[in-house]
Amino acid sequence: MREEAVALLRRGIPNRTVAEQFGIPRGTVAWWRHEDRRVRGETYSPPTDCPPCTGRDVHPSAYAYLLGLYLGDGHIISKPKQHHLSIFCDASWSGLVDAAEEAMRLVMPLPRVSRRARKGCIEVKSHTHHWTCLFPQHGPGKKHERRIILDGWQQEIVDAYPWEFIKGLIHSDGCRITNWTTRMVGGERKRYEYPRYFFTNKSDDIRRLCTDTLTKVGVEWTVLARGSDPFNVSIARKASVALMDAHVGPKH
Repeated sequence: MREEAVALLRRGIPNRTVAEQFGIPRGTVAWWRHEDRRVRGETYSPPTDCPPCTGRDVHPSAYAYLLGLYLGDGHIISKPKQHHLSIFCDASWSGLVDAAEEAMRLVMPLPRVSRRARKGCIEVKSHTHHWTCLFPQHGPGKKHERRIILDGWQQEIVDAYPWEFIKGLIHSDGCRITNWTTRMVGGERKRYEYPRYFFTNKSDDIRRLCTDTLTKVGVEWTVLARGSDPFNVSIARKASVALMDAHVGPKH
């Protein structure tokens, strides 16, 4: 059986098909393929559609959105036998989870994408070591403890699709809330509610990327301190909130 299976594998038949034909686990078929390659001295390089490595054009709007997600709630694992990009999404927002997965598939369709339920969130993962090619900001330590600077080609995409980048940032480390205050109207104190957007991140560089892009699209913003730390970017002016509602909107 093993010889017959290996013969099919050498003809390019997928592991899944061979496993189904012989009624054996795919892991067994994958091991037979690995051992056959080792005996024959064949070096295997998984196929890739990585834009920097293949010269393929990156999907610009999807990349701008995914870049915003990565800078907020994303990280890359890149070590022997474990390579993936992870985006952590609040489990309450199923639309955000779908959007994160769709962006990964549009930027690189070939890698396997999976979801893992964690406490209060969903981890969306794309499995390939080539994510480090697309996100050169990857490095040791936490993002807010190292410099985060966009490469020229990344900045060109952000400049061309600023709202997608802003949407990714807000969907990761931002929110739309309803604030309230009171004011005197006709001698009577009345409650007044108004919508407001926040973006919160410890990295000075990432907040600067956010505010620079907001300024370019005409959104007015201010920085509010959390204690003594100015981690919060606030958008509260009526015209700016209207712009954000038109292009970003609340999470869903």
